[in-house]
Amino acid sequence: MSLAGELLGLWAPIMRTFELITGSHGKFDIFLDGQLVFSKVAAGRFPKPGEVAALFEKKLGPGPHWRGGSA
Repeated sequence: MSLAGELLGLWAPIMRTFELITGSHGKFDIFLDGQLVFSKVAAGRFPKPGEVAALFEKKLGPGPHWRGGSA
């Protein structure tokens, strides 16, 4: 699953905006509701698996079980 798919799958109903900005010179920034959550330039690396989801969870709480799956 892609990073965007993971994040949207968990928090789409409660996010106002989510931006993933990539560009030349290694730019890879992730914003949640207008606030920078992760920057590859600042961290010096790409995010580790689950790292961005953990950062989103700190801001939004656990992902809701909105798809009707078991809790």
